[in-house]
Amino acid sequence: MTFILLVEDDDVIRKTVSLTLGRYGYRLDTAADGLSGLEAFRGGGHDLLVLDVMLPELDGISLCRRVRESSQVPILMMSARGDSLDVVSGLEAGADDYVVKPVDIPVLVARIRSVLRRAGAPAEPSPSGVLRFGELSVDPAALEVRLGGRPVELAPTEMRLLLEFAAHPGIVLERATLLREVWDYGWDGDSRVVDLCVQRLRKKIGADLIETVRGFGYKLRRS
Repeated sequence: MTFILLVEDDDVIRKTVSLTLGRYGYRLDTAADGLSGLEAFRGGGHDLLVLDVMLPELDGISLCRRVRESSQVPILMMSARGDSLDVVSGLEAGADDYVVKPVDIPVLVARIRSVLRRAGAPAEPSPSGVLRFGELSVDPAALEVRLGGRPVELAPTEMRLLLEFAAHPGIVLERATLLREVWDYGWDGDSRVVDLCVQRLRKKIGADLIETVRGFGYKLRRS
């Protein structure tokens, strides 16, 4: 499970973002000021940092620089003003991306996923490049799927859908995201095509592997 450190001094924003990201399958650690955030980071184990620019004790830009002295963990900055100076300063300090407050959660989640993909997470391939989820194995290069060692035949759309899930194990993928990434819809398509394809995929790889997260979308269980 992806472990995110959120450093935000506004109690409402911190609690709201933390709760919502938790529903998307992320594990959250939080801090209310820059120094506490630095201490939490030094505790180790975080896969991504989300830092507000305007923080007490130690501002987000300075915190970003301190983190970069010892780590290349992905960093996403949040700027309340959307000021180009904030953006440039954050990126120059070593941040990987930024979002503007008030935070649009789907945009934040998309940026988190993008940053993690660029960092090579959270997919966990074996030395052979094969992704394993319990008895299910997925070889993205060879486009081969096996369940309990037996080949599973998938239609092209089913294969693309499974590859999207396998690239984000344990993370909730919204129907709109799947429509865009799998079906390449540049607009709001009919989400029923996603539901029907998920149903077909479940019949082939096991109903328990793809979990429905009511009100959000679907996620692939890690095991």
